[in-house]
Amino acid sequence: MKKNKSILLVLTVFAGLVIAAPVITETIFRFDKEFLKKAEEKCGKEGPARFTAWEELIHNDKSPSDREKLSKVNHFYNSRIRFVNDIELWGVQDYWATPIEFLCKNAGDCEDFAIAKYFTLKAMGVAEEKLNIAYVKAIQYNIAHMVLTYYSEPGAEPLVLDNLIDSIDPASKRTDLMPVFSFNGLGLWTAKERGKGKMAGSADRLKPWQGLMQKMSENKL
Repeated sequence: MKKNKSILLVLTVFAGLVIAAPVITETIFRFDKEFLKKAEEKCGKEGPARFTAWEELIHNDKSPSDREKLSKVNHFYNSRIRFVNDIELWGVQDYWATPIEFLCKNAGDCEDFAIAKYFTLKAMGVAEEKLNIAYVKAIQYNIAHMVLTYYSEPGAEPLVLDNLIDSIDPASKRTDLMPVFSFNGLGLWTAKERGKGKMAGSADRLKPWQGLMQKMSENKL
């Protein structure tokens, strides 16, 4: 039941959409004229085109494998959206944007890229248990960073989707990243626990995630 509720909550983010069927892999949705008009007013004249492209990415996808979906989604965001830090974009130190806010601004930082890829892949039918948003340290830049990781099966070596690098590589090849912890809608893991399927304890580290989910449930553009 909790999993079904999570799926339905994810679907509610697509404000202005006509949604049919309760399961992501069977969902058909489209932006209505009212949403696109509001998008143009709030996001600029190119806003509706960005949302339409996002809709088409999800709705028209017929990829035979998760790997192809990963490539499409990674390219979609990395090639279209500018990296801008939260201070410059939002005027605060740490702001987690919803995918709709991210596309509206056409800009965001590392967590915004990872979050948008996560929810887009879920909407395209990739199982949530295969997707983790991971906090890492970017060693070369000596900064905290966030990426999306994909596990083909429990305990497998993950693939890394990163806004800094366009290629999707196994984690063992990303020696420039030091894992700290990862999470998704199902749980929180420390760097060493993810492969074993053990959840870490405190949810305090994920207060920004809880705030993000609240914003998504409010259906705001």
